[in-house]
Amino acid sequence: MKAKSIISAVLTLFLLTGFALADNSGPTWYTDWDKAAAAAKKENKPILMDFTGSDWCGWCIKLHDEVFSKDEFKTWASKNAVLMVVDFPRKSNMTDAQKSANEALAKKYGIEGFPTVVVADAQGKKVGQLGYLKGGPSAWIKEAEKQMK
Repeated sequence: MKAKSIISAVLTLFLLTGFALADNSGPTWYTDWDKAAAAAKKENKPILMDFTGSDWCGWCIKLHDEVFSKDEFKTWASKNAVLMVVDFPRKSNMTDAQKSANEALAKKYGIEGFPTVVVADAQGKKVGQLGYLKGGPSAWIKEAEKQMK
């Protein structure tokens, strides 16, 4: 009887851990425009393109730490948007193809600074733009929703 209780407890813990890990993964961040656009079309959602310098831009790092990494944002984004990161790192390696693709997107959308988050439809038409906002996920989401209309 005791062994069954231990096995039951271990299995319950295993299942709970699995669900916790699954819930923590968050939405997919695409790095390829064609894949992001296909997902946006399939899901009928706008694309949020985060133009960032992920390993050197202080405001980009703040945006990630204060908004994008938070459960509130992850839950909202999973339901309302397709996410894409367009990164311009200085310390990390990136393929030449990815660099070229990112530079082409930055040119297309007239990116002049980081962080810039472009809101676009599945065809690539820009419908809004925002950046870092003070106030955490709630404030950022409120502004993103205005831009998505």
